[in-house]
Amino acid sequence: MPYSNNNNPTHNYKMNTKILKGFSYELGPIRPPSEGQDRSLLVRATINCPWNRCLFCRTYRNQKFVYRKVEEIKNDIDIAKGLHDALNAASLNIGHNGNVDNETLMALINGNPEIYSEKHVGPIELQSRLQSLLNMANWMASGARTVFLQDANSLIMKTDDLIEILHYLKQEFPTIERITSYARSQTASSKSLADLKKIHEAGLSRLHVGLESGCDEVLKYMKKGVTSDGHIKGGKKIVESGISLSEYVMPGLGGKKLSRSHAIETARVLNEIDPAFIRLRSLIIRNGTDLYDRFEAGEFEPVSEDEAVEEIRLFLENLDCNSYLASDQMSNLLWEIEGQLPGDKKALLKILDKYLDKSEEDRMKFRLDRRMKSYLSVYGGLEEGLARKINNAIESMENRSSDMSSKVEDAISALKKGFV
Repeated sequence: MPYSNNNNPTHNYKMNTKILKGFSYELGPIRPPSEGQDRSLLVRATINCPWNRCLFCRTYRNQKFVYRKVEEIKNDIDIAKGLHDALNAASLNIGHNGNVDNETLMALINGNPEIYSEKHVGPIELQSRLQSLLNMANWMASGARTVFLQDANSLIMKTDDLIEILHYLKQEFPTIERITSYARSQTASSKSLADLKKIHEAGLSRLHVGLESGCDEVLKYMKKGVTSDGHIKGGKKIVESGISLSEYVMPGLGGKKLSRSHAIETARVLNEIDPAFIRLRSLIIRNGTDLYDRFEAGEFEPVSEDEAVEEIRLFLENLDCNSYLASDQMSNLLWEIEGQLPGDKKALLKILDKYLDKSEEDRMKFRLDRRMKSYLSVYGGLEEGLARKINNAIESMENRSSDMSSKVEDAISALKKGFV
């Protein structure tokens, strides 16, 4: 829900702070877009990434991985429960019958200035408190059904510890229907099938795994720390345990040199695993990554956006599984690629072909328009320098200038720098 700081003195609610264990809980930096759409409750079970060597990733760069103690995690759950109860009480107090909306949120904030005011709380702590409260309010507003365990690989926890956390979450929040987390294939393959089944029975519904590629040459170059066989072993074990598996594929990760092998081998690995979901996350070379340094040094040649679409088509053509394929992240050019395999395969190939059959100029216009829409959906507007690049690109297309292609690509590149 949107956060709006509109004071309304008639709708204030004073919390009973004596029964609360705290006002903020740990929140990690990322979660899958699907968990964002469902406004999942975020519970930080581990901190950062235990591998943290992938060339294309900067999320946890220079950050040490930390196992959190079970009691620390349970204390965070207690804090979340306290905020849950406070929001529920505020809703009842202002006549909203337990429904949590922006008015409920503001009643709590305005009624407790000693907790949620810059006059009483430092800026970092205030931000943490507001983020925790907003996470809980959004979760309650969406039905309080889904939970995501952060950070990058909570499956690496000791099995008994993870099970204890899962039980505690369901004990404190009986409305929970789904609990998910990130995991690595290597971690899944090292867990016994019996342990994975216990974890599933305790309440873990789904695991999100960064497959990225099924090509061993790509995996080695990108320092993924796993082979195609390791992906298959870990993925099949997750599927057999009953846990729903969502595998992430990164079109473009092989660059021009390995594009074809990347597409075909990734499809082969996924055919072996047959996960519930396959999610596309097109490569964006981000400043601050080791891959960016190699790109700048001329050691990695990325595919163009048209070549990425061709790669996705080759990948899809070679898929022979029963997964749900989704293009649900702003790095992807074609959001329309979504459907249940194998039934929707022909329709999805037609979408790709429709784009590839456009004239070069029409594809250029489409790419710029689509990237602008993605950017504006997140940021709402364009800063002056970026707006100028886009206007120059549009003007060059209208005039069919000789430098039209370079100006359009320059504008698209600038837009993609803002993509998450």
